[in-house]
Amino acid sequence: MFAVIRTGGKQYKVAAENTITVMSLEGEAGSKVTFDDVLALFDGETSTLGAPTVAGARVVGEIVEHARGDKVIAFKKRRRKNSRRKRGHKQDLTLVRITEILSA
Repeated sequence: MFAVIRTGGKQYKVAAENTITVMSLEGEAGSKVTFDDVLALFDGETSTLGAPTVAGARVVGEIVEHARGDKVIAFKKRRRKNSRRKRGHKQDLTLVRITEILSA
């Protein structure tokens, strides 16, 4: 069984015991997280698509750790004007282990 969830403006395909990297979530490492925005549920022979979400379905996960992403460099140069700008950015991320998928 697997599901499609939405969190942080992105969609993720998850199954039990998967580890996913999502945008930063509240909570300490080891705490439980519930995702209520389940867009679709797929079992071996049945599939349930939400409009926009599947009613009563949810995905439960456990926060493994908080981390930071790779550094992204935004470099802008205006030629012949001696104008340059270099900025770096690291995104805050959360690693979540999916423990169970609950359907309605």
